[in-house]
Amino acid sequence: MRHTSLALLLTATLLGCSLDSQQTPPTTNPDAGGGGGGAGGEPMDAGPDAPADAEPPPDPVPPTMFVPTAVGKGGAAATVDHRGTWAAIETLKAGGNAIDAAVAAAAMLGVTDPFSCGVGGGGFMLVWLADKKQAVVIDHRETTPQGMKHTAYYENGAPIAFNDLLTSGLSVGVPGTLRGWDEALRRYGKLPLADALKLAIFVAKKGFDVDPTFFDQTTRNIDRFRQIQSTRALFLNAAGDPFPVGSIFTNPDLAATYELIAKNGPAVFYDGDIGKDIVATVTNPPFTADATIVPRPGFMAVSDLSAYEARVRPAVQTTYRGLTILGVGLPSSGGLTAGMTLNLLDGFDAASMSKADFLHLWLEASRLTYADRNTFMGDPEFVNVPVEGMLSAAYTAERRALLDPTMASVEAKPAGNPFAHQMDPSGAKPKPPAWVSAGESPADLDPETTHITVADSFGNLVSYTCTIEYEGGNGMVVPGRGFLLNNELTDFNIPATPDTPHPNVLEPGKRPRSSMSPTIVLANGAPVLALGSPGGATIITTVMQILVNHLDFKMPIDEALAAPRVSQRNAPNATSSAEPLFMSSPEATALQARGHAFSDAGLIGAATAIRLNDDGTVTAVAEPVRRNGGSAMVVEPK
Repeated sequence: MRHTSLALLLTATLLGCSLDSQQTPPTTNPDAGGGGGGAGGEPMDAGPDAPADAEPPPDPVPPTMFVPTAVGKGGAAATVDHRGTWAAIETLKAGGNAIDAAVAAAAMLGVTDPFSCGVGGGGFMLVWLADKKQAVVIDHRETTPQGMKHTAYYENGAPIAFNDLLTSGLSVGVPGTLRGWDEALRRYGKLPLADALKLAIFVAKKGFDVDPTFFDQTTRNIDRFRQIQSTRALFLNAAGDPFPVGSIFTNPDLAATYELIAKNGPAVFYDGDIGKDIVATVTNPPFTADATIVPRPGFMAVSDLSAYEARVRPAVQTTYRGLTILGVGLPSSGGLTAGMTLNLLDGFDAASMSKADFLHLWLEASRLTYADRNTFMGDPEFVNVPVEGMLSAAYTAERRALLDPTMASVEAKPAGNPFAHQMDPSGAKPKPPAWVSAGESPADLDPETTHITVADSFGNLVSYTCTIEYEGGNGMVVPGRGFLLNNELTDFNIPATPDTPHPNVLEPGKRPRSSMSPTIVLANGAPVLALGSPGGATIITTVMQILVNHLDFKMPIDEALAAPRVSQRNAPNATSSAEPLFMSSPEATALQARGHAFSDAGLIGAATAIRLNDDGTVTAVAEPVRRNGGSAMVVEPK
């Protein structure tokens, strides 16, 4: 269970750097109904040098225990960690909007959940802008360094083993997180970046209680952390062991990094000293002299960081049960894969079927769409992906006809031909390119990453998934900077030979395919639900199962999120990954009678969601058990 003994410390110390819930919001900017944004800006409170007779601002008090469900008004947030959720709520109380609060939460999680996300990684932020009645996606996915050729993952003509790439300079993509935060705040936020970083800086300096999740994640990475000088110095004690549960963990280097960014803006990261330190770490990995891991330096240059750009993209849109489902598009496969699956299911009446019957169809539909995902999807700036054809009614009908309502199938191959359903003025019906179908990359199986869901009183919503890829990223802390680097480039497929064509192979400047699936649901043009989850390639099935539970099985959103999970991703047999509680359910027994089999996946995902209720309240929901439980809060509890 997540907890903190720092509540009294924070109460006593936040006098000069707390977010003032009574503060008048800054001047409005035309884009967001708020002011400024970007780096710098005035602090939100009087600060430590205020006159002695000045009345101190109210002190925000972090919760002492996590609460997985909260109902109320005035804004809401849900994350995997109560300190991240608290940062979001305090930002809303200070006059910030959902975009500001999401960045504040992500910055805090970079401190308290550093093995899942941070400025060394990237992500996808799906934003609903209430004033424009429009959804936008801030794509800040990592990119391949320009000097890295498509042969970089091969030695002597054969692929380098995944575990050898995992902890190396070769796996590091150009980080996009900070560019994404800055882009979101400048366009749509009300507060400057410096304010969004304030609480994270405070907690990084003063420390937080090591909880079971932090301890377990450190322990699982102990062997590689011990072999990297900077990582050992930050995350292990003098004996080279994890800090015990209940001890106070501080990260002054990360606090200093955040302070530099707050003062100088993203330029210090992408064009300044922090960027130079990132490049030095990638090209000369700081391994110990006695390390047994071969570090394999990468190819990143300062010019790669200077050239990095976040992309603002439209949301992927489909309909299901009369509702509009908004997701993120390529290079994330999440929105498109979920949309295709829901399109297939929309042809069946769940109300007239048993739960097992409908779950059977869902598993089989997932199998078909994962076949298409694994065959056709990649970075749209490098690959012609038949998005229109995949979402078309004609292709959906063609694929739906392959679903057997009574028996489980085996691996769906070959995939269909969505190119034949693209709108082509010439009338041509092109064949698919000569790509070799490939399944998941090994990194797709990693359960880490984190998801933040935020709503504000203005009607804005943010569904934000951010990551450093594998648990603990590539294992390398940038010396003196306090954050881990990603190993996102392992999300590329690595065929048997470097010249085998596939849409998701490594190329200079390319963004690897992702499964991140921030989702927002609209009814009659207005948002009613936002959700998302970590979990590698199971992210997509987790989000879909929560939607099916809530929309088809009519479970309240907290029950829909907590329910046992199962995931079918076109496995080469009839086996689906499942949680133990699902495997022991009556539905699993009924599905086994239809030919399904299940393998124990442990716990799948760590989702968060916000439901907008008919009475004007919101319900914020996090996991009650998975990852030791998450945290949900509202500004004004009911």
